[in-house]
Parts: sequence; structure tokens; C-alpha cells
Amino acid sequence: MLNEQQRTTLLRIAREAVEAAARRLPYTPKADDPALHELAGAFVTLKKHGDLRGCIGTIEAHESMLVSVANMARAAALEDYRFPQVTPDEVPHLTISISLLAPARRVTDVNDIEVGVHGLIIEQGTRRGLLLPQVAVEWGWDREEFLDHTCRKAGLPKGSWKGGECKLYAFTAEVFGEEEQTE
Repeated sequence: MLNEQQRTTLLRIAREAVEAAARRLPYTPKADDPALHELAGAFVTLKKHGDLRGCIGTIEAHESMLVSVANMARAAALEDYRFPQVTPDEVPHLTISISLLAPARRVTDVNDIEVGVHGLIIEQGTRRGLLLPQVAVEWGWDREEFLDHTCRKAGLPKGSWKGGECKLYAFTAEVFGEEEQTE
């Protein structure tokens, strides 16, 4: 768990990375705190007036937390195929949240999945889908709906998780963010 100062530093890094990305400028994150140099998987979510504007992340911890957050913030601003690239004029209207992921573990009994606590990854062949823990809560889903939507994210039919042909993983995340922007 990070302390408030560490969270504030990571949110500053994410915002600076989004601002630099929107202006097509390079950005190198800096922080002295050794905890922020630990390896971590991270997702950065951008919202504009409460609506999703971009979300990109990495499950595996290949980079330090601060580098991963900066890179995912940049990617959320420029590379989320569902949205046009963030413009400099939009940046002040964005709200940023960060999800730092704990390592995923294989799930053999879906009753072990706790909505609001676990994020899910489902794999079948080359298809893979991931939903963060907060998504099920935001949409008011129960466990089965959460599993079905994770299947859909992977491009699999609803209920695919029941057949035993899919690999299912759960993970927890430390989720924090800026206050929601109002118009």
C-alpha cells in the first residue's frame, strides 16, 4: 500500500505524462521515493466529465511503478483505439485514476471471486480480456455478469467461463485517483 504522498506523486506523474503526450512532447518521470522504483503493473484511466476517455495498462510488472504509470498515461491519452487522441485543450477537463496491480492468480472456483475486490482476466487460445476490480462496482454487476463481461472483452461468447476451456485469473489492485471534474 502506498501512502498519500506516494499516491499524489504518481498522480502528478500521470498528469504530466498526459499533458506531454497531448502536446507531443517527450516526458521522463522523476521521483526520489525508492518505493516508486519498485516493479509494478499499472493501468491508467482517463475520464472526461465522468465518461471514459481512455484506459490502457499492463498486467506484468516489467518497469518501475513510476515509469509504468507514465507510459500507461501516455498510452491512454494517445493509443486507446476506442477514442481519438487527447488534445491539449482536453487535458484540464480530464480526471485521472491509477490501478496498481498485484500479481494475478489462477481461479479454479468462481465462488472465490469477490466483486469489488478482484479484477478478472480470461484467456482462451489467443483471446484475452481483462476488467479492473472497480468496473463491476461502477456498473452494478454481480459475479456472473462480471464474468460474462470479461468474456465479451476477450471477444468470447457470454458464458464461456463455464465451459472449462478458458483460463481464469483474479487479481487485486490498489486504485486511487483525482477528484471528479465538474463542468
